[in-house]
Amino acid sequence: MTNSPSTEKTATTTDGRRIAVQVSGPDDGPPVLFCHVAPGSRRFDPDPEATATAGVRLITVDRPGYGGSDRLGTDGSPSIPLYAEDCAAVLDHLGVGTVAVAGWSAGGRVAMALAARRPDLVRSVALIGTPAPDEEVAWIGADEKSMIAALAADPDSALVSLERMLAPMTADPAATIGMVASSPADEAALADAGLHADLEAMLTEAFVQGAAGLAADLLSYTLAPWGFDPRSVGAPVRCWYGAADAVVSPAHGQWWVDQIADGRLTVVPEVGHLLVRPVWAEVLRWSAAGS
Repeated sequence: MTNSPSTEKTATTTDGRRIAVQVSGPDDGPPVLFCHVAPGSRRFDPDPEATATAGVRLITVDRPGYGGSDRLGTDGSPSIPLYAEDCAAVLDHLGVGTVAVAGWSAGGRVAMALAARRPDLVRSVALIGTPAPDEEVAWIGADEKSMIAALAADPDSALVSLERMLAPMTADPAATIGMVASSPADEAALADAGLHADLEAMLTEAFVQGAAGLAADLLSYTLAPWGFDPRSVGAPVRCWYGAADAVVSPAHGQWWVDQIADGRLTVVPEVGHLLVRPVWAEVLRWSAAGS
């Protein structure tokens, strides 16, 4: 079975920003919103074969500065709640009603913020390798913390400064795969030529505007308050984490589960941060059953 051709759409926020959206699958399929990793873009289906088999209507969205979505202005303030509001604007634009939401890594924070802030739109949340706050489960390195502290000293210029710092890496998107696949177990997963090609396509689209999206993404969860309380999420939440993930260990998933009323953690043996592909069929089965 193959997936239906994708359709490109554009939604507009209340402040006039354009949001690039990709929709694939049958129009009458149960809608699933997938929030991408950082860096990432709407041009990524976690497992096209599983998506097609499930018959879902998959919705993917570029966060500001990635792909076809307008970047934030120099006076913009990237934040997780802003990204959640953008997702809500997309869902309202598409008129899909309630959705199952899944988020991979950084995308999981957006998924949870959407569920906390717009419970009317979210029937379930799947978290896939999503970090907890660093002060709860440490994962940000010393060098990165030093950089964050320097940016925090001048928050008004932080977005421009970080974009300039990150710009050189965007010249070769293929070389940035290590940003989303940094564990030894991920190296084995990348032997799958299809997965490798899909990640390259995602990252190529992610960097068409340079480092604007990645810079905003990083600042959204390091300099800005997260802006939502996971304990307020009433929808069922399931967490999938790789036992061999060298950066986002299953301890992060346990933290999320401990915050919410209806949560469960699944630890997948022998996989790293690229667990999004091997677990996607299970995520979709659970999302369908939970709806």
